[in-house]
Amino acid sequence: MTTVNSAPVSITLTTSNLAQGWQQGKTLQITDDNITIYLPQDTAYRLRKLQKAARKIEKLDIDHALLTGDGWDESSQWAFALGFSCVNKLQAVSFCGEPELIERLKNKLAIYAWSRDLTNQTPDELYPLKLAQLTTDYIKALAPKHVTTRLIQGEALKEQQWMGIYNVGKGSINEPCLLEVDFNPSEDASAQVAACLVGKGITFDSGGYSIKSNAGMFDMKCDMGGAAVVAGALALAITQGLDKRVKLYLCCAENMISNDAYKLGDIITYKNGVTCEVANTDAEGRLVLADGLMAASETGAPMIIDAATLTGAAVMATGGDYTALFALDSNAAEKAQASAKATGEAIWQLPLEPWHQDKCPSVYSDTANSRPVPGGGPGGASNAAGFLSRFVANDGAGWLHFDLAGAYNGTESGLWAAGATGLGIATIADLISNH
Repeated sequence: MTTVNSAPVSITLTTSNLAQGWQQGKTLQITDDNITIYLPQDTAYRLRKLQKAARKIEKLDIDHALLTGDGWDESSQWAFALGFSCVNKLQAVSFCGEPELIERLKNKLAIYAWSRDLTNQTPDELYPLKLAQLTTDYIKALAPKHVTTRLIQGEALKEQQWMGIYNVGKGSINEPCLLEVDFNPSEDASAQVAACLVGKGITFDSGGYSIKSNAGMFDMKCDMGGAAVVAGALALAITQGLDKRVKLYLCCAENMISNDAYKLGDIITYKNGVTCEVANTDAEGRLVLADGLMAASETGAPMIIDAATLTGAAVMATGGDYTALFALDSNAAEKAQASAKATGEAIWQLPLEPWHQDKCPSVYSDTANSRPVPGGGPGGASNAAGFLSRFVANDGAGWLHFDLAGAYNGTESGLWAAGATGLGIATIADLISNH
């Protein structure tokens, strides 16, 4: 099958390879009008292998997959959709089963497609204010009566003391901004905020004066992947019937070099009084997230979740197959693990203790944002999480930090097409809905 097949191709899933003509040891059987996937029910890592089979099928130049037959359950259909979907084919799967199941999977795939497409956009298309506007428009359209927004941009950030976002973004011609999206289904202005989501929205990361290499900078349009994931999580929860008040904060900036850009050795004084020496302008994600975490803490929400494409150290630790989880609150971490298991997403908890706050010392301020060594030195992902913990209330009770090691792939793999994956959306949606 070497030519593009514009008509939907039927895909069936079976646990038996007794069909006539089946080749021993093969996972796929291809005929003129159907592809059958053979995976016994007791196959180890069955969903992972199913996702790999979907990647192989997509690479046969098939435009649209039509899942058919009785072999598909919800989790297997979703695994296929993750493997098959790719740039320009993010919603090219038709599901099967009961109408309610089809609708649920269709809506979920649409939200993942929106989030993934957002992350895949070029830096020229997606600048900080555009990211805020697209997110506002999308979430408002889902629940127009229950969503209000507030946007702080440019010099107003400095005036209101959101100094992390302001300093990271001031070197760009595109203004930085802090977006607040308030989903309040009760429409009661005094209703308790049940959870806050905070996303890193660096629409392009040059590294600043700690400039990245060409190879390191090439995929940095994806550095707003955390913002796309938490926005997608809120959208998914809303479509699934979220009945709690949740606030979303996107910390949006471009990290660029200019006569106005922040510099190594600068000291940022945050709204909560913490002073931070800039040891690495390429450790900018934690600087902007600090503002979002303080804004979230001001609401008194018992659950605060942040997500970010934050550190290369997390990718090195997990291989990109897991989202790295950090928490000071063991109960919150257990909830995250339960949500990840319920949604079929892989997360792995890495070390974080209160003393990680002191891992980036400075002679001139309370802390530095990193260490002036490549990658921030040993334990870089935990040290970044320790920095963030300075900006959450109640000693980190109810706070979860997701370092999204698998949010984007520069090249395709056996599991994923190149580009954004959306990993983390389902876990975070479940957390704010069910915990």
